[in-house]
Amino acid sequence: MKLSDLKTGEHGVIVKVTGHGGFRKRIVEMGFIKGKKVDVLLNAPLQDPVKYKIMGYEVSLRRTEAEMIEIISESEAKEMSRVSRHEYKTAEIIDSTDIDEQPLTEEQLEEAAIKRSHTINVALVGNPNCGKTSLFNFASGAHERVGNYSGVTVDAKVGHTEYEGYEFNLVDLPGTYSLSAYSPEELYVRKQIIEKTPDVIINVIDASNLERNLYLTTQLIDMHLRMVCALNMFDETQKRGDNVDYNKLSELFGVPMVPTVFKDGSGVNEMFHQIIELYESNEDDKPHFRHIHINHGHEIENGISHIQEYLKKDEALRQRYSTRYLAIKLLENDAEAEKKIRALPTADAILKARDAAAQRVLDETGDDSETAVMDAKYGFIHGALQEAEYETGKKKDTYQMTHYLDNIITNKYLGFPIFILMLFIMFTATFIIGQYPMDAIEATVSWLGDLIANNIPDGPVKAMLVDGIIGGVGAVIVFLPQILILYFFISFMEDSGYMARAAFIMDKIMHKMGLHGKSFIPLIMGFGCNVPAVMATRTIESKRSRLITMLIIPMMSCSARLPIYVMITGTFFALKYRSLIMLSLYVIGILMAVVISRIFSSFIVKGEDTPFVMELPPYRFPTWKAIGRHTWEKGKQYLKKMGGIILVASIIVWALGYFPHDEHLSKQQQQEQSYIGKIGKTIEPVFRPMGFDWKLDVGLIAGVGAKEIVASTLGVLYSNDESVAENPDSGSKYATLHRQMTSDIARVHNIKYEDAQPVATLTAYCFLLFVLLYFPCIATIAAIKGETGSWKWALFAAGYTTVLAWTVSTVVYQIGMVLI
Repeated sequence: MKLSDLKTGEHGVIVKVTGHGGFRKRIVEMGFIKGKKVDVLLNAPLQDPVKYKIMGYEVSLRRTEAEMIEIISESEAKEMSRVSRHEYKTAEIIDSTDIDEQPLTEEQLEEAAIKRSHTINVALVGNPNCGKTSLFNFASGAHERVGNYSGVTVDAKVGHTEYEGYEFNLVDLPGTYSLSAYSPEELYVRKQIIEKTPDVIINVIDASNLERNLYLTTQLIDMHLRMVCALNMFDETQKRGDNVDYNKLSELFGVPMVPTVFKDGSGVNEMFHQIIELYESNEDDKPHFRHIHINHGHEIENGISHIQEYLKKDEALRQRYSTRYLAIKLLENDAEAEKKIRALPTADAILKARDAAAQRVLDETGDDSETAVMDAKYGFIHGALQEAEYETGKKKDTYQMTHYLDNIITNKYLGFPIFILMLFIMFTATFIIGQYPMDAIEATVSWLGDLIANNIPDGPVKAMLVDGIIGGVGAVIVFLPQILILYFFISFMEDSGYMARAAFIMDKIMHKMGLHGKSFIPLIMGFGCNVPAVMATRTIESKRSRLITMLIIPMMSCSARLPIYVMITGTFFALKYRSLIMLSLYVIGILMAVVISRIFSSFIVKGEDTPFVMELPPYRFPTWKAIGRHTWEKGKQYLKKMGGIILVASIIVWALGYFPHDEHLSKQQQQEQSYIGKIGKTIEPVFRPMGFDWKLDVGLIAGVGAKEIVASTLGVLYSNDESVAENPDSGSKYATLHRQMTSDIARVHNIKYEDAQPVATLTAYCFLLFVLLYFPCIATIAAIKGETGSWKWALFAAGYTTVLAWTVSTVVYQIGMVLI
């Protein structure tokens, strides 16, 4: 509860003061300290400001300031007391009426406030590949994704842990090299820190690369926030023989620095102890907890002070921001900071002062103010490291194996063959190894269907269970093993650091496509799922490349399409050709992405690209536990889909095919006169140029919700056909689908069954092409809208992919029919 929520005559006890250091220090100095009782005396005629009584004297605060003070009211304290009594005195009979009627003493209120204050909100901030998410997983046990390249964490994830009687709410923010308004990730981290100011920040630092990592630390210092630095991967610096006096470094930066190894948890307890100590103490009490001003040189410092004079006049701004931080951002020509300032009535004066200061810096140093600020920060870092006697050791080259592997993996002649081999192994393992558990699951689904069919009387309930739920969901759930194997390989490549090398290898090709080298990472992620792939485009600084990448990600065959591919290829193609057919789909998708991106970059989305700058982290063999956990997380998401949208869609498709029901009709006639048959017949002319009948049309429409539904829809539509009862090839698990689709095509073209087989195979391949290229699922469209902030591009993606799918499928079918 916030202090501003209390009404006149009410009282509470202060839990904590939030906000940045300057504001927090000023409020605390006024007496608003943890554990003190505060009474609301009266509101001004316009309800603002409000007069409070604290520590025996009266003081007024604006409501915006009171919103930054967290308190516990008497009613909340009573609720805590009631819960506590039920937890610890369950054997006693509790009279809850007495608890509510008896007023709490000040001591009881204070005790409740102290208990509430033992919850600390912590944000993890650091460069990519520094171990933030590893700490998050280690501390909270959360099943969070760890990837060895920039941009795996594309949103804030929350976890919880406890230590020394305190509860920690941990937030894992995206990895970022700085807090500049350059990439969406940097802006996201800034927004989270400013709008949801944490009690303490853990700045996770790669101890083997101090100078670069400490640049972000200097920016966090500018924001005037309580912070603990975790010198992570400290074991690697010890192996290398590095030397650094981290106590001296702590003193120079004014923040505690704790050596940690998140792989085995070394130093984590000490880090949490330091967080508690920092949280409970006051600024400047200790040399390791003091706010420093990094000296940027006299001209820049004069400019900062001059701009601050204007900024400090706006009370609302002072509460939310450190004015020094905002002044520095203005001198760096930060677009978001300027946008914030332009909303103020004194905007012109502030920006004029900024421009004058920037001009003086340029005249004095010959550099623009942004460059001068960066140089000053790196100058401070360099000087601090020298004073802390920092030296890089030569005992062991921790990058030796990385350099050796890079000489092979990124070799001019070997790089591409190795990359293609990796993809080939991934897809081959997915379809060959995954076949064995897939057969077992399919047999189980079939047994369950027979069990229900033999023990439930005929009627709509039996039909829904057997043909709708088991027939629909069962047609999709059998592909779980393949999806797990696919994610296993993607996870391994990400965690090991190979994915970053793949982007490095592909940069020139990406550039020729009109894209950025970093675009390759979201495109590869698209083979898993298009939704996180679209979100991963935040790592691309260039707005132009980011948008084009989002628009072509649907060309990447996501795992949701895999059940359709396996079903159709297993039905119409011999075993020895299935891998090639499958590979051709992925290759065609990639080629179409190349062509489309080139067209878009030349004619639709124009603009300048940004330089290719991406960290190539050292190779690290990921733990089997981490890979297994991530793979299973994806498997759980897939299973949740089974119980959600796919289950509902399967029942809907069954219902549309079952009603209106007539027992006197054959199953084939029943389907044709059903609602779903009528829908399919209505749209059939649109799909006739590519050889599709109404059943395939309905499957494609159902796939708009989620691509997996295409497989389940076909399973429902074709599992009901009585014409497959005398199937001569009943031993083949796809014989039913093959025979029925071929029979339908023979009937449509008025040709014999044997003559229809090559036409059916061509139609099946065109169907696969349409599934590959058409309308992404609704979730992908929503993700594109969310990332671009516009329905225009989301609807454009849906429209152009559908037109492209229709065109390609039609051309291939018509050419194929000429050649048959």
